[in-house]
Amino acid sequence: MPEQYSLEDLLYLMSRLRDPDGGCPWDLKQDFLSITGSTVEEAYELVDAIRHNDRDHIEEELGDVLFQTIFYSQLARENDWFDFHQVVDSLTRKLIRRHPHVFPDGDLKTRFDGDIDVEQVRRQWDDIKLAERAEKSQHGLLDDIPDALPALIRAQKMQKRLSSVGFDWDSPLAAISKLKEELAELEDAIANQDAANIEEEMGDLLFCCVNISRHLKVDAEKALGMTNHKCEQRFQFVENNLQSQGKTPEDATLMEMDDLWEQSKLKNKLQSQ
Repeated sequence: MPEQYSLEDLLYLMSRLRDPDGGCPWDLKQDFLSITGSTVEEAYELVDAIRHNDRDHIEEELGDVLFQTIFYSQLARENDWFDFHQVVDSLTRKLIRRHPHVFPDGDLKTRFDGDIDVEQVRRQWDDIKLAERAEKSQHGLLDDIPDALPALIRAQKMQKRLSSVGFDWDSPLAAISKLKEELAELEDAIANQDAANIEEEMGDLLFCCVNISRHLKVDAEKALGMTNHKCEQRFQFVENNLQSQGKTPEDATLMEMDDLWEQSKLKNKLQSQ
């Protein structure tokens, strides 16, 4: 047994899993569509490990994400579309093309001699991606933003793209004014008990919140994730205190839980000082 397996060993392992003669029955049944759920799940598990700074699990989850690429590449090779090495080649070429400030003349070995301005790099990146979309006959500004992205992340990407052509609010205050307008429309929909309109206005309100976050240079996905984590910690405080009283949340009144919630907020505030 080798001291450390290589990428080539992993590719061989994948081919064995898909080998009709002695391969894994489960792996043999899979196709591109059937493993997409696992791909999304593995990506989220990696992000979760990173957020918790769990180094051992980061290594493990990176391997799981890599395996997804290996699996798709094996399926593609079986269909004579491309193989893993072509995936690596295409990726390397794309990254060289998108980083002319690092690889001048499109050469992997050359180096840029001079200062690199971050804002110039951002504009250059947008121009390059625009040219790439034109080459792919994706003429619509939003054509290449995947529908499968989580709605919050997709909203951020769409708004950023629209802003690049000047279709944007002038300031955070203008976006906040729009938020108030959308909130009033939601209130009207609720008053009219119009379920379809309530859903639509709720979506508009959320979209507007993302817009405000972008203007304030706040990552909406990250901000909401932090709030989710904060909510989880505070309610765990509520549950633990109720448990010490021999109660569960189902046994407690709203007033009791709300009081413990406020105690948790105060405790966190004192700890942060």
